[in-house]
Amino acid sequence: MKTYDAVYIFVGIAKDDALNACLEKALAEVTRVGGNILSTESLGKRTFARPMSKKESGVYVKVRMELDPSKVDELVKRYQLVEDVFRVQILAVDARREARIASERQARAERQARKEAAQAAAAAQAPAEVEA
Repeated sequence: MKTYDAVYIFVGIAKDDALNACLEKALAEVTRVGGNILSTESLGKRTFARPMSKKESGVYVKVRMELDPSKVDELVKRYQLVEDVFRVQILAVDARREARIASERQARAERQARKEAAQAAAAAQAPAEVEA
C-alpha cells in the first residue's frame, strides 16, 4: 500500500452536518476499494478563481490515505458517479520529501527555542546590572 493525499471539493454545502455526511460517503468509497483513511483536515470554504460549472465556491477537505496504486484509477472513476464530490485530486506522498520537511520543521523549532532561551537569559541579566 502506498500513501496518498487527496483534496476533495464539495459544493452547495451550507452546514457542517451536510459536509460530514458528504465526506463520509466519499471516504466510504476509499474503504470500499480496500484503502485506509489516515487523517482528514477541513481546509474551509474557498472561492474559485473562476466559476466552474456555474459554481462560485466550494468546501475543500484534505485526506491522507493508504491505497493500493492499482486502485487509484478505479477510485477516481467511482468519484465521477458520486454527485456530492465536485472535484477530487489524488497525489502520491513522497516519503523523502516528507522526512525533509519534518527535519526542517524540527530544526526551526530548535532554533526558536535557543533564541527564546538567549532572550530570557539576557532579560534576567539586565535587572541584575541595574541593581548594581
